[in-house]
Amino acid sequence: MAKTADIDIRGPKVARSDQILTPSAIEFLGRLHKEFEPRRRELLERRAEIQEQILNGQQLPAFPGDTKKIRESDWRVGPLPQDLERRRVEITGPTDRKMVINALNSGADVFMADFEDANTPTWENMIEGQLNLIDAVRRRIDFTSAEGKGYQLNEKTATLLVRPRGWHLVERHLHVGGDPIAGGLFDFGLYAFHNSAELLRRGTGPYFYLPKLESRFEARLWNDVFNFAEAELRLPRGTMKATVLVEVILAAFEMDEILYELREHSIGLNAGRWDYIFSLIKKFRNRSDMLLPDRIQVTMTVPFMRAYTELLVRTCHRRGAQAMGGMAAYIPSRKDPAVNEQALAKVREDKVREATDGFDGTWVAHPDLVPTAMTEFDRILGGKPNQLDRARPDVRVEAAQLLDIRVPGGTITEQGLRTNVSVGIAYLESWLRGTGAAAINNLMEDAATSEISRSQIWQWVRHDARLDGGPKITPDLVRRIETEEIAKIKSLVGPASFANGRWDDAKALFEQVALSDDFVEFLTLPAYQHVD
Repeated sequence: MAKTADIDIRGPKVARSDQILTPSAIEFLGRLHKEFEPRRRELLERRAEIQEQILNGQQLPAFPGDTKKIRESDWRVGPLPQDLERRRVEITGPTDRKMVINALNSGADVFMADFEDANTPTWENMIEGQLNLIDAVRRRIDFTSAEGKGYQLNEKTATLLVRPRGWHLVERHLHVGGDPIAGGLFDFGLYAFHNSAELLRRGTGPYFYLPKLESRFEARLWNDVFNFAEAELRLPRGTMKATVLVEVILAAFEMDEILYELREHSIGLNAGRWDYIFSLIKKFRNRSDMLLPDRIQVTMTVPFMRAYTELLVRTCHRRGAQAMGGMAAYIPSRKDPAVNEQALAKVREDKVREATDGFDGTWVAHPDLVPTAMTEFDRILGGKPNQLDRARPDVRVEAAQLLDIRVPGGTITEQGLRTNVSVGIAYLESWLRGTGAAAINNLMEDAATSEISRSQIWQWVRHDARLDGGPKITPDLVRRIETEEIAKIKSLVGPASFANGRWDDAKALFEQVALSDDFVEFLTLPAYQHVD
């Protein structure tokens, strides 16, 4: 058994942290770490080996031959909890207090409280986020703004799901036996320890979203974590439920296997579109024939995205699991009705496509989008809570289709390059100030969208890509555009506000992840060294 003496908490003092970091909770984290850290490291080494094989041309992603029986046999995941049978609209966002209240009150069926891509993992954010969820579960959460406006929970609220960090991230403020604990185990462990019994008492349960999985083996690790935690917390087997985000292209070839590994705990898969695009760029970054055009042109209807989402729906429904659609990241504007309606039309089109394809629900990033998305799913689902009855036997997806990255009419434009530079730097500046979900140009940007921006630039520069009708994309061109775009930002926000930001740090960090010779696996890894 891990003892508190083995655990070193290195974070700064945070108000009420003693309510989270209790001796029993800390001991639970220590047991999780000692039980699962060796396997986590082995799986990260396996990731690196497979990545190297892809870069060297030794292999392409494929449906595993040794799990063919799993894909072809009949089996189903465990039963859905009653409060998750209907998930037509899910809203996502970070765990700050105002966001938690607004999201739970938004009218969405589910709120995914995010400790990962929409969150900067400062120690204060992580501890306060856990406190906010403890208060929300017990319906004692409230908030008063600087202007004096009060926020509290409505009588009816969304069902709460929590997204812990991916396996690649650590929590450097808590060490066990001299090593930092995995960020995912820290986030999961504290939430499960403090809230599982209370959630069950209130007729719900400990429900999770699992990010960045690359294989069935990583799903198996999470399943073993759930089993271990259920035993430690004296919960019935299968109490914990999880939706896996299929946001790495390798995972698209193992969707059946991922559901199978988690089958007692699984409730579905989600099409994590932005990270999925980033993963394709990252996995094939050394191939000049795998260049993507401007990110705005990589829509859900291009061949590889269409194949991936249709396979996801078919796989889920065959196994009795829910298929959740992708993010509508638009932030409605109250200042420009014409621009607003044009954007909302695109949101409606996206949600109609998802509902028509058989998805059981979808994601939005802003409360004002909930009615738009809900209307389109209501129109197609009618009185049904979900579309599990739509098996989609018409869908047949081969490996080549998942790798068909053609984007008809796709081009790399100067505006696309400028957008990548501007958004990449602006997001990192927000992240470094502690805000991991940033409203930029009426879009909610998070780590996933910023990853696309910087990785596209890295790949374009590496392979001497040219702008449509223009020059070759070089580091010098990128740096010139950086200077011009930062000047625009300074003019827009004003000199005083600009001076209070972290723009020099953001620019340096952006160049590190977009222009360095070696590709940085995740921008959050070096960025984490710049926050407390």
